[in-house]
Order: sequence, then C-alpha cells, then structure tokens
Amino acid sequence: MKAIQYEEYGGPEVLRFVEVEEPHAGPGQIRLKVMASGVNPFEFKVRRGYMRDFIPASFPVTPGTEAAGIVDEVGEGGTGVSVGDEVLAYTVTGSYAEYALAEDFAPKPAGLDWETAAALPVATKTSEHVLNILKVTDSDTLLVHGAASVVGSVGVQFAVARGATVIGTASEANHDYLRSLGAVPVTYGDGLADRVRAVAPRGIDAVYDVTGYDVIEVSIELRGGATDRIVSIADPTAAKRGVTFTGADGRFGPQLADYARLAADGGLSVRIAQSFPLADAARAQELSETGHPGGKLILRAVF
Repeated sequence: MKAIQYEEYGGPEVLRFVEVEEPHAGPGQIRLKVMASGVNPFEFKVRRGYMRDFIPASFPVTPGTEAAGIVDEVGEGGTGVSVGDEVLAYTVTGSYAEYALAEDFAPKPAGLDWETAAALPVATKTSEHVLNILKVTDSDTLLVHGAASVVGSVGVQFAVARGATVIGTASEANHDYLRSLGAVPVTYGDGLADRVRAVAPRGIDAVYDVTGYDVIEVSIELRGGATDRIVSIADPTAAKRGVTFTGADGRFGPQLADYARLAADGGLSVRIAQSFPLADAARAQELSETGHPGGKLILRAVF
C-alpha cells in the first residue's frame, strides 16, 4: 500500500511517499481504507524530534492519528461494524496511509463529509479530556490560547456549551470567528496579560494552552501565581514549571459518535483550510509548521 514514512528526525524533506506492507485487523480492530486523514501540529513536533523525551520515534514512522474511511476488514471479537461501513477513527497505526487500523471509532453520519469527519477525533478527544482535567463549569472564566485553531475552537465550543465564559487569544483576523463561537477574543503577543484583565476583571479560573508558544508564564501570572488549573497540550516544558502537559487520553466510547452527529447537524464547527493528496504530505506539514494554516489541514485519498 502507499504511505508516508520517515526514517530520521528532521524537516518536511524527510517525509517519503513509499510502498509498504498492508496492516491487517487483529482482535477488536478494524481496518479502514482511508479517505481522509487529519494533519496535526503534534506530528511535525514528533518528526522534528521535539517530543523525543516523551515519545521516542521507532523508525520508520508513519505519521497520523485520525482518519475517516470505509471499513474493509474486521478483526475477531465483534466490533459492531461491517465491511463497507463508513467510520471516523482514532487510529493505532499511522493514518498517512492507504489503510489504517483502529480500535476507537464511530459511524460517520451520511451528511458528514470525509474531510470534516477526519478533523474530529483529535480535536474533540483532546478538548474533552483537557476540560475534564480543568473541571470547567458554568461558574468559570476560561482562557484558551490559540482559540482559532481547530483544537482550540473545539475547546471553545465545548466550554461555551458547559456555560463557561471563554476568552480566546487569536490574531485580529480571527476575532469575528471566535465571537461567532461565543468567545471573547483578545490579540496574542506583548501586553496580553493587560488585555485579558481588561475583559476579565474578576480574573481567570482556568487556562487551556493549545499553541505552545511561550504562554505558560503569562498564564501563571493571570492565575495569580497558581498552576493547578492550567493545561498545555503543546508545550513540553510546561511540566518543569508545575503545569500539566497532556494530550488526548483513553478511549472515546460513544462520545465520538455523538460529536460526529453534532457536526453533521451543524452544532459543532470545524474550519477546513486546505486538503492535499497523500503524496503531498510534506507540503501539508510544512504549512502546519508555520502555526497559521487557517484551519484544519487534510490529506485526501488521491494516489
């Protein structure tokens, strides 16, 4: 099968479009023919070696964790799906490939396009996990760094649904978008603490860092020196400063299906910036690495 792999740490140039052996579904697994795969900043950070202390690479690496596709093989153990079913999934093999294996998946609603389906697993799983760690409720004011990103914007929507007041950092070009999601936007960069205090005079109860761009210290400052309700999914140095560093955790269960239906019905918004053929994964990751892709980047099943 066709897949993207790399055999050493480095820039986008180490990614290769290669022919590899097909995986096959084991007990409790499905194999899906990948129609679309999500591109996430975490993937270039692993490729660059930035995460080697947490996730050392076992070369060769096939990147990618989320996909949407058609079930074409079902392992033993009764997975509740059949060959031919359309699903979105959190994969256990790299999703930058023609086929991927999954144990955590949900049916794709007929009204949900492939690209949006592929954009949901990481953003929804991560944000649900983080908001649970932060114990966000309707009495809280939550600050989201990188609120206009896909993961950040899903976090905003989940927090608003919990009744929280949400303040989101973003460039001015994304302020109207954040307002449409129910957040109060502020511009990131120098003077951020003062701008946040101006819109949240009673203070910040919790912080969700999606960016990883040196916001831990200002977050601690805005929390009055406390670190207990700050979570970063992007800055591996956070733990050294007493801040929780985490990503998606555990299996989804039925929630992924709920979020898929919500997105299909228009109740959950995900911006798709651009899609690329699988062979152009290096271009997609290069754009992801700029930090300003303008929405979700997708690899599609064009070989």
